[in-house]
Amino acid sequence: MDRVKSSLCLENLRMTHENERLRRKAQQLDLENKALLAELKRKQQQHASASAASQIAPSGSGSGHTAAGESLKGAGKQHPK
Repeated sequence: MDRVKSSLCLENLRMTHENERLRRKAQQLDLENKALLAELKRKQQQHASASAASQIAPSGSGSGHTAAGESLKGAGKQHPK
């Protein structure tokens, strides 16, 4: 009887240690997952900001370029000789 009891206690102890090891591993993976998710969100926000900025910049510079081109054409017409 004592032999069975000690065997069961030893098995219980091994299971407890394994459970603690797995719990620590799960906590580590959870922290890593949260860090990766935060990094992904940060990169998505940067990409969205860069995309929005690039959509605004070409239209602003394009209209400035057109205005400069028209003013040069107008200047050429004023001096035909």
